Amino acid sequence: MPVFRSIVFAAALAGLIVGVVISIAQFFGTVPLIQQSEVYERKAETGVPPAAHEQGGATHDQGKPHSHDREWEPEDGFQRNAFTVAANILTAIGFALLLAGIYAIRGRQVTWREGLLWGLAGFVVFTAAPSLGLPPELPGMPVAPLTARQTWWIATAAATAGGLCLLVFRPAAWAAVLGLALIALPHLVGAPLAPESHSEVPAALSHRFVVAVTLTSLLFWSLLGVATSIAFERISRPQI
Repeated sequence: MPVFRSIVFAAALAGLIVGVVISIAQFFGTVPLIQQSEVYERKAETGVPPAAHEQGGATHDQGKPHSHDREWEPEDGFQRNAFTVAANILTAIGFALLLAGIYAIRGRQVTWREGLLWGLAGFVVFTAAPSLGLPPELPGMPVAPLTARQTWWIATAAATAGGLCLLVFRPAAWAAVLGLALIALPHLVGAPLAPESHSEVPAALSHRFVVAVTLTSLLFWSLLGVATSIAFERISRPQI
């Protein structure tokens, strides 16, 4: 029970800190790009040029579907920012629980340097590998069906995690070959393709978004690995 309590408390503390920090980074990095993309998305839906959306006025609502015809979404401003922060904190706590559980299974003191390595491994598994086939997409861009994307993403993350474990924890030739094969398999199969369609979102904006999301995710996982290792070591010190 003391170890379980240490895992939960360490994950909650690290997740709260990292979630807030990453939210601030997103407000300056990815959020402005998403807002720009939504202007082009609304143009595609309503036929109103982006300039009209940016200027406001009567033309902003011409041809726009009524609110009851659209799915609910948080309003711009405080509500949207609050949902973003809450989602980031919950996501960080969830992944911190995974990391803290790994630290507990290791059964020895985990330094911040080892925590950083585990965080970087998380970045490779959950961001870098899946992004090779399914890069982050802005609103208004064509995407493959959701179920196909989710299935491929989960399979890629699982295969990459299994491959890395074999490469790191099984110092044998067969393990290295099998690990590399697992990592490469999802990409040999190929990610689901988006339908051929025109997008109003400029390619330069999409490229900037991919770079911003990747850097933000790298920061997220690096901080989470270090913060969780420090919090877990401090909280569990009397019990271990």
